[in-house]
Amino acid sequence: MTPTYWFLLIGCLMLARGLAATTISRLPVTSAIVYLAFGLMLGPVVLGVFRFAAVEQSHVLEILTEIAVLISLFSAGVKMPVPITFKRWGPSFRLAWVSMSITVALVAAFGHYVLGLPIGAGILLGAILAPTDPVLATDVQVRHAGDADALRFTLTSEAGMNDGSAFPFVLLGLGLLGAGELGEFAWRWVLVDVIWATLGAVAIGMLAGHGLGRLGWAMRNQDPRHDVLDDLVGLGLISVVYGVTVLAHAWGFLAVFFAGVALRQTELLLTGAHKNRAGLLVPDDPKADPANDEVPDTPVPMTVSAESLVFKEHLERLSELTLVLLLGGMLTLQDWNWRTCGTALFLFVVARPVSVMLGLAGTNTSLRLRLIIGWFGVRGIGSVYYLMYAINNGLPGALTHDLTQITTVVVALSILVHGISVKPLMDKYWRRK
Repeated sequence: MTPTYWFLLIGCLMLARGLAATTISRLPVTSAIVYLAFGLMLGPVVLGVFRFAAVEQSHVLEILTEIAVLISLFSAGVKMPVPITFKRWGPSFRLAWVSMSITVALVAAFGHYVLGLPIGAGILLGAILAPTDPVLATDVQVRHAGDADALRFTLTSEAGMNDGSAFPFVLLGLGLLGAGELGEFAWRWVLVDVIWATLGAVAIGMLAGHGLGRLGWAMRNQDPRHDVLDDLVGLGLISVVYGVTVLAHAWGFLAVFFAGVALRQTELLLTGAHKNRAGLLVPDDPKADPANDEVPDTPVPMTVSAESLVFKEHLERLSELTLVLLLGGMLTLQDWNWRTCGTALFLFVVARPVSVMLGLAGTNTSLRLRLIIGWFGVRGIGSVYYLMYAINNGLPGALTHDLTQITTVVVALSILVHGISVKPLMDKYWRRK
């Protein structure tokens, strides 16, 4: 399709989504399912109005998915309950590193022994499919800044971290396929891609978020008062942190998430927030957090994290609509076969639940919470990004078709099965709670 038709298509969907917001919110499905249905209907599966060739457009799709994930990670970070304590964040750390590593191993074994893929391709497939998604999982993530619900917090913080913790396994898979450098006995991979890239990313993100929080507060409270354009400042922080982290050979996704967390914590401390019974920083006035839905009775000190959040969420919705529509245009009837559907089934009912149970073993999380977390491992835009990254960084052509086919079908099925089950399961969880 020509750019003119793309403008018309995306514009009509945006108008329909905006005008039918209340109707869609009452449906027993998520908005992503609606977008996917339009993509499948207009794509090669049904009408064939358009087709999006992912491999041919891999560079464009990598940039689009990269931007979408970055915005979503920052938005998730500034909504996290703070401060960071091991007692509260411990299960999330386990899910983001231990459970994700187990998922990679299980999918790699499935890919090698069942699908017949080389071990490097199996590890790469595991790394592509292991991370949970911060873009499409909004229905099971924190709804506003400071949302302390255990389920939403755990799923959101896991998604915020495992988009970065999956990157070492992407490079490991590419290295085993001859498309990257691992070093003798994989020493370079361990020291640089695992240890430095992870610790460096967290440090850069935390320092940048803390520094911007203090700078913004100082500028707003100087005499005469200095206005700050929060939306541009927030986007600027995302871009600078990501760029600096990538130049430092660390994981930019991880840095952007922790920049958002550090920014919120710093601004809460500067506004004089106190700790509640759970040890979380909260404003003195419950209505004094502009990211909440309630309207404050008195003027509230403005912060970058809260004031820019609404704009980021609008960008998230736009990226979700566009990318899920393109996903529908990637799929063909030939993509739906036993290899692709079998991988999705294995991931949803074996790899994800088993990895969550093992990763959270010994914690105080309840069995019911573990079961729900084990089911809601939504795959989405992050997986598409890692696939495009691999294609653009030396993935052998013989494997490109297989991994593209498997990834797109798994993401589509995740949107469907998780999107259909999220509202009834969450309603049941809240009733029992």
